[in-house]
Amino acid sequence: MAKSQPADIGDWRNRIDELDLELIRTLNERAQCAIEIGKIKRKRDIAIYDPLREEEIIRMMIEHNAGPLDDQGVRRLFERIIDESRRIERITAERGHTGKTRARSSD
Repeated sequence: MAKSQPADIGDWRNRIDELDLELIRTLNERAQCAIEIGKIKRKRDIAIYDPLREEEIIRMMIEHNAGPLDDQGVRRLFERIIDESRRIERITAERGHTGKTRARSSD
């Protein structure tokens, strides 16, 4: 979409749709990174849950937050993203997958 502001609700919704597609690509890339980290952790017998690292990530995201999301919103969003990353690490470790993992909500 061009740099000009969308004119009406349809334009805004189209822009949100574009951003949502970008978000899902980025979140899946992040999840793949978490899977790779999980493989390394498994080989080195390191716990998946690392509360210090998780808090470091949240703190960094809050520091870089320029709004309009407030800090509590950023914290909640990243807590959920990190929780899902940890879940996919665990699922991958339990299943012993080496390739793409597509976890369903029933997992």
